[in-house]
Amino acid sequence: MNAPAPALAVAVRAIDTKDAAQAARLDAFVAEHPEGTIFHRPGWGRGVEQGCGQRGQYLVAERGGALVGCLPLTEMRSPLFGNALVSTGFGTGGGILAESDTAARALAEAGWRAAESAGCGTIELRGGPVPEGFARREGFASRFERSLAADEETLLKLIPRRQRAEVRRALAVAPLTTVGTDRAHVEAHFRVYGESVRNLGTPVFPRRLFEAMLDAFPGEAEIVAVWHDGHAVATHFNFYFKDVCLPFWGGGTREARTCRANDLIWFEVMLRALGRGCRTVDFGRSKVGTGPWQRKKIWGFEEVPLVYAVRAGAGGAPRELDPKDPKYRLKIALWKKLPLWAANRIGPLIARGLG
Repeated sequence: MNAPAPALAVAVRAIDTKDAAQAARLDAFVAEHPEGTIFHRPGWGRGVEQGCGQRGQYLVAERGGALVGCLPLTEMRSPLFGNALVSTGFGTGGGILAESDTAARALAEAGWRAAESAGCGTIELRGGPVPEGFARREGFASRFERSLAADEETLLKLIPRRQRAEVRRALAVAPLTTVGTDRAHVEAHFRVYGESVRNLGTPVFPRRLFEAMLDAFPGEAEIVAVWHDGHAVATHFNFYFKDVCLPFWGGGTREARTCRANDLIWFEVMLRALGRGCRTVDFGRSKVGTGPWQRKKIWGFEEVPLVYAVRAGAGGAPRELDPKDPKYRLKIALWKKLPLWAANRIGPLIARGLG
């Protein structure tokens, strides 16, 4: 009797995602894998690289030439927040995507070697398995989901009573809602989002990041805006992948409260998702205990606690970006007092290192 052929070994290598054939191969793998997310797609890494200047790497695991896993990585470098290799930069997910434990282990070790080679003392995997040698990090943030109803009226009834009343009042006022990817929508989004995060004490991401993401995902990304008296007061940057809508970057101005635009835009986002055949809206990550986290709970979204995997070098410690950390309290308070023009000019230089 012939002995069974030995199993083929898993090999890990870095690839160039600017190559169209390689990118298409990866997109197909991510789309077919049940745990594949938009953050695993090569377009996400390219958008971050072009929008923020942070260098990306992409590791793939292969067995006998067949693709069996991938790990997108972003080198986050900041004089304020330190250096880390992150999967995936500016995403709330990512992490190792693999078809077997063997492939996952190979990608984890290759990722750690890449972090050491890049001079990053930490590697952070956002989602996926927690490999051996990595610390499990949880309880710090959650993402929030909402399953969509079959039609607009049923969807409205799913909203908690108080928020539903706010949406109905906003609809009665009838502020204009538009959707687009043009320069006017990017400018409106940057202005609104910049004011929103300034009010929370956080620097705004570069305008170029939003432009790069629209370029990276044509037909799968858009900006939804609510306009009042001729100017935008609330905006959301939406991604669409598989049957999920991800309103990823969003916020409203102080004026948005008076015309209830903050409530209206969440309803409009869900309507857009419903119209595009989505079954779920993922309202993104919020740090536990913060205002955005509380607001999403009030809206009745389903909370899904996030689990990350972190590894640091001997004697080192993972970087800490929790806004509730006491060492950030004074900086956040001061940032809230900055004039908006100054916050929007300085903020992108700082935010590009937050990732």
